[in-house]
Amino acid sequence: MATNSEKWIRSYHPAPAAPTRLVCFPHAGGSATFYHPVSRALSPEIDVVAVQYPGRQDRRTEPLVDTIEELADLVAEELKPWADRPLTFFGHSMGASLAYEVALRLEAGGTPLLGLFASGRRAPSRWRDEQVHQAGDEEFLAELRNLSGTDPAVLGDEELLRMILPAVRGDYRAAEIYRPEPGRRVSCPVVVMFGKDDPKVTEDEARSWAEHTTEDTTVRSFDGGHFYLNSHVPQVLQEIRRFVAERGAVASK
Repeated sequence: MATNSEKWIRSYHPAPAAPTRLVCFPHAGGSATFYHPVSRALSPEIDVVAVQYPGRQDRRTEPLVDTIEELADLVAEELKPWADRPLTFFGHSMGASLAYEVALRLEAGGTPLLGLFASGRRAPSRWRDEQVHQAGDEEFLAELRNLSGTDPAVLGDEELLRMILPAVRGDYRAAEIYRPEPGRRVSCPVVVMFGKDDPKVTEDEARSWAEHTTEDTTVRSFDGGHFYLNSHVPQVLQEIRRFVAERGAVASK
């Protein structure tokens, strides 16, 4: 299945008998492998796949995609063969914005979602004038260290840094220039998750996701910062399991 999508969509623990599928969207500079533990934990109960963006790991020689909107167009097309069972999206940080845009495109094409998990990201309507992508290397690296989303070993390895910085900076640019078209709403419930000490999203900004869905919005806060989920894996996985079980039962009726 989806042989033309293998470059974009990664399936680490295929679960062909699972009734639903979780699609995971990485953060800025992140890769599909970030969700390998999620796939391992939820399979075979839920079939988990992760999106691999151009410009990193085995796709590092490919040109970066400049905007969230263009990336959403490409990902939505690649996900079509994977919509043979109900889909739930999980996106962290930039990945939440991308998941929202992909959800809009799939729904417009007749593919409804069970739900959208927006993690570590303020609502699309809550814009901040951020220009981190234009910072010098040292300032940019300080931002990465502050958010604690990059392996410290990588931050101390010059050769690795030179390899990943273009992708991370490109992702930051796409996230920071993102200006969503106002008034659009997904037709599925949204579950918002964020760290209480996250400098990138306040509780008010998190709750504003309610403006972007015609269904219910649930907001969950956790101790920690931008990458709170690294310290709360069992709780995050339980939220996903519970949601998928409940919404899957509703959808099957």
